[in-house]
Amino acid sequence: MSRIGKQPVALPDGVTASISGQTLEIKGPKDSKSFTATDDVTIAVEDGQVTVTPRGKSKRARQQWGMTRTVIANMVHGAKETFKKELEINGVGYRAQMQGNTLKLNLGYSHDVDFEVPEGVTVTATKPTELVVEGHDKQLVGQVAANIRDWRRPEPYKGKGIRYKGEYIFQKEGKKK
Repeated sequence: MSRIGKQPVALPDGVTASISGQTLEIKGPKDSKSFTATDDVTIAVEDGQVTVTPRGKSKRARQQWGMTRTVIANMVHGAKETFKKELEINGVGYRAQMQGNTLKLNLGYSHDVDFEVPEGVTVTATKPTELVVEGHDKQLVGQVAANIRDWRRPEPYKGKGIRYKGEYIFQKEGKKK
């Protein structure tokens, strides 16, 4: 049984939800999103709460139950506040700066990396070695942060590269004579 799916999603002040068929629309002061659930779950809005229940006892219905509830909870949170991921850049000469809607990264390649920031996400370079990715869609914020990190992942010998703030990189020992 899903423990996550059993919990109802509370709608905070200023956030409204409406259902038409299997499509749920969340409107808030900052953003509005819609989500179409599969036919394996039933969504209901009552008393300022959104509840998700599975249709049947199949494995797919139980999988969709918890996942649907989590997606709805993220949409409700994103309608009122922003999601944020922080990245650190470590390495000699590695730095980043924003130019309009393009993130310019100097990562030790023979050329600069130009990363186009998608719509719905804002990237700010607070320092040349720190980036903040913000937006109202948790999945999109995480994907953009992962795409930026993929340009130069942290390596295990010196720890150079782009890492999430607070991420621990296991340091390997180099060759011994």
